[in-house]
Amino acid sequence: MGTDIVVDIAQRAIMTAIYLSAPVMIASLVVGLIVSLLQAVTQINEVTLTFLPKVLAVALALFLTLPWMLSVIVGFTSELLLNIPSYLR
Repeated sequence: MGTDIVVDIAQRAIMTAIYLSAPVMIASLVVGLIVSLLQAVTQINEVTLTFLPKVLAVALALFLTLPWMLSVIVGFTSELLLNIPSYLR
């Protein structure tokens, strides 16, 4: 197994991790921005105010995208396992 194969596997693993974490991160970012704007407009300076909306947004994002996430990770894993013989050459 050459270094180019290892680099390719690592690159695909990192890109898969980025794809899987993107919906949750984007949901958290959007909700945090909205709550931050509401705090700025109403002049409420409470640090813990963003906690519950972010938790709910992350849970909703996970609930909605979990089937897609599972299909992506199963596809990546099955491709990796099926290509083991070609990696060993």
